[in-house]
Amino acid sequence: MAKAYDHLFKLLLIGDSGVGKTCLVIRFAEDSFSSTYISTIGIDFKIRTVDIDGKKIKLQVWDTAGQERFKTITTAYYRGAMGIVLVYDITDEKSFENIQNWMKSIKENAYAGVERLLIGNKCDMEGKRKVQREEAEKLAKEHGIRFFETSAKSSVNVEKAFCTLARDILQKYSRKAAPGSSRPLLEPGPPRKAGGKCSLGVSV
Repeated sequence: MAKAYDHLFKLLLIGDSGVGKTCLVIRFAEDSFSSTYISTIGIDFKIRTVDIDGKKIKLQVWDTAGQERFKTITTAYYRGAMGIVLVYDITDEKSFENIQNWMKSIKENAYAGVERLLIGNKCDMEGKRKVQREEAEKLAKEHGIRFFETSAKSSVNVEKAFCTLARDILQKYSRKAAPGSSRPLLEPGPPRKAGGKCSLGVSV
């Protein structure tokens, strides 16, 4: 029986309440969208297995509550995360300003080598834009991380963003792996149906 996956990566989405974190997770994991999601209570996750560079990567994508009252719960999940996605809403300037606070939270709670990615969500609402793309690109460059503008509603760049982060993690851990070692980063569990192949043409 073929093994279920080669590697398991835990990803964490953080950002203010209402920026569309749940919509991004569901668009990526289930390829669906609804405008009626209620605010996440605490933390939840979805799973999708993808093919990157010939490897089966199982992504466990954790969706966190953005409200302050859940901060104690959600920060406990930073430690095990191999990749963290910071999300703001391009129509909400405050959510972008707060990215600096979320960056600080990563520094305080996550392990030092965690991969990070900045997402400006709701790019389908160009007419209501409050945060210019150039501002976000500048912030991402300052922190040395990748940046994407996405739309969970229109399915713009969602797949590309998650798969780019997964590829960055894979490449980092491949460099760290001992020569000749084929042992997965985390042991595979029972076989699961793969969730599709990521096709990337990424330039940064």
